[in-house]
Order: sequence, then structure tokens, then C-alpha cells
Amino acid sequence: MTLYKPFLDHAIATLTAKLDLEPYVIPEGFERKEGIMGKGKREEAVLTTSHGFKSKKLRQIRAAHVEGGNSLQVLNFVIFHDLNYDLPFFGADLVALPGGHLIAIDMQPLFSQNKSYQAKYSEPVMPMFREYQKDLPWGGDFPEEAQQYFSPAFLWTRPSETEVVKTKVFAAFCDYLDAYIDFVRQAEKVTDSQELSAILKAQKSYADYRAEKDPARGMLTRLYGTEWTEEYIHGFLFDLDRQLSLAS
Repeated sequence: MTLYKPFLDHAIATLTAKLDLEPYVIPEGFERKEGIMGKGKREEAVLTTSHGFKSKKLRQIRAAHVEGGNSLQVLNFVIFHDLNYDLPFFGADLVALPGGHLIAIDMQPLFSQNKSYQAKYSEPVMPMFREYQKDLPWGGDFPEEAQQYFSPAFLWTRPSETEVVKTKVFAAFCDYLDAYIDFVRQAEKVTDSQELSAILKAQKSYADYRAEKDPARGMLTRLYGTEWTEEYIHGFLFDLDRQLSLAS
């Protein structure tokens, strides 16, 4: 079972068709990694693959795809914009476990408390969000410290049926991505030094928080060990600090 492969394939095909993509360098050892989950009759082979692209306005488009049969299916797909633009991040965390699914899709804001920013990037997608909420209801509380990193259009749900993921969640993923690409096409470069400083600070805050609180850390550590996992998180998944160090 590769539940989220169609999501990944669609995202890559759509972005390739609509934006001028280039490869994003994936550090050696992270393109493909195999492991084993469970023991005895419950033992399952697990394959983790990484995918990376970039474009003129997008610093990093990256995916971590984990295929673990009936035990685990994960797609973590994030788009980080170039630091000269005030775009939100595109984020999709899609997880399938034996007991159900955890789905989080959002255009995550740089400035969540800024009303003009919300008017620019959240309000246009609220009708779409409300429409999907009818079939994908709110998934319950999430940490208060994380709330600043999510928009009012945050689609957070826990469907129990896999068919819902294949249909409703897939449709939402496609529509959110299309809306994000529209924002990217319309985005204009920021030139004000104070705004640029605020954008860098906000992107660093988001990347640092995600790296510190990555919910996949435990799973990846059990599969591949601490050293590989920490390097994967900081050297590929959330690599802004590394890239800034290289640039300087």
C-alpha cells in the first residue's frame, strides 16, 4: 500500500507544469533509506525517500515519503519560499496509522497576528476551507505554542476511513496546492529592509520550531538511529540555518 504516492506524484507534476523547477540538492545518504518496523509476524519493511526542488521564488520544495505497508504511511511535504518574498509556507503532514489517519494541510503564515497579512493570504482560501470542513471536521486540540504557525484556513482532521483520504483529502491537497501556486505567481519581491528582516526572522522561527518539535523524530530514530535522524532533520528537512551558514 502506497497511500500517499498519488499525492506526491500530483504535487511534483503540478509544480513542474506551472513553475520552472530545478533540482534541490539532497545531501548524500538521504535520497533513499530502508529499515524494519515491528517484530515477528508484525515486521514490515519501511522505505523512506526524499525529493527536492526549487524555483525562482521558492527556496526549497521538499518531501519525505515513508512507506511502511499497513503499519505506517507518511508524506511530509513542505514548500519554503525565497527570503525575498512574504509568502506563507505550504505544509502538508499526511499520516496513516493502523487506527486511522492524521491530516494537516495549510498555508502557514509568516505573520499570523497581522490582519493585512491574513487578508492577503488567508481570507481568499477561507471559502475553500469551509467547504472541505463539511467532510473533514476539525481534528481536535493541538499545542498552544504551535498555533502561531497556522492560519485560519488550517485543515486539521482525523478521518478513520482510508477512502476519505483517497477522495476528500486528496481533493483538498490539490486545491490548496493550486491556491498556493497562484499566490506564488502573484508574489512580488520585497525590497524594504525592515520587512526583509522580519521575513527572515519569521522563517527562522518556523524552521527552528519544526526542527525541534518534529513529530517524526521518534519514528525515524527507531528506524535509522539518532545520528542519521538528527542530520536528516537539520540538514535537509529544515535546513535554513545550514543554508544561511553556507551563504555567509
